Amino acid sequence: MTGPVASHFDVLNELRAALAPHGVFLRGVVNFSKDDAAPLLRDGTPAGGVVLLGNVGGSIWPAFERWRAAMPDGDNPLDDWSKAVIEPVAHLFGATAYFPSAPPWQPFQQWAMRAEGLKASPLGILIHPAYGLWHGYRGALGFEHSLPVLAPPLPARHPCDHCPDKPCLSTCPADAVLSSGFQLAPCRSHLKTGAGQAGCMQGGCLARNACPVGIDYRYSTEQLRFHMAALTL
Repeated sequence: MTGPVASHFDVLNELRAALAPHGVFLRGVVNFSKDDAAPLLRDGTPAGGVVLLGNVGGSIWPAFERWRAAMPDGDNPLDDWSKAVIEPVAHLFGATAYFPSAPPWQPFQQWAMRAEGLKASPLGILIHPAYGLWHGYRGALGFEHSLPVLAPPLPARHPCDHCPDKPCLSTCPADAVLSSGFQLAPCRSHLKTGAGQAGCMQGGCLARNACPVGIDYRYSTEQLRFHMAALTL
């Protein structure tokens, strides 16, 4: 475990090693200045920096499925798994854990845009130039000190601006994906129909699958069905 003279780079390397068996990646770092609305640590003081944790493609799915097979299924098993994995690591490293699914609510999308330079797609999901729509954020760890930046934010070039056909806009059978943003109500209504059950519910959101960016990171059919089932709740 990290000793008192270890560098902050050592902390990030040890975090990688602790989370790797679960398929959880260090996605990016945000450091806070005195002018930022920094999240509070467990002792009530503002965090100096946070490291975002999440999946790249289906990286977390094997570990999640093993855990799920041994546990009774709750209402939000993926959120429960995320807490079961990340909270012990937070305790081990003297950090404070934050989760998108639990209060106090933190601006995860803003952190991700700041850390990785990402922007929203018409589906509302942040699109990554390499991973496309096939990634996510499962939590974050706050530290009292600032952290080394993992990599500079990506260039401002938005993949959607350089996609001439924009198949996500024309593929959705519910017309829920618009250039102005994603419409949840028509999506959920369509998923209750026979066409929705046979289409998106079986193989994943048709509009998401149509995106040409990051197809090598596309989720497995089982993972797609899991997320679609969660969307209909």
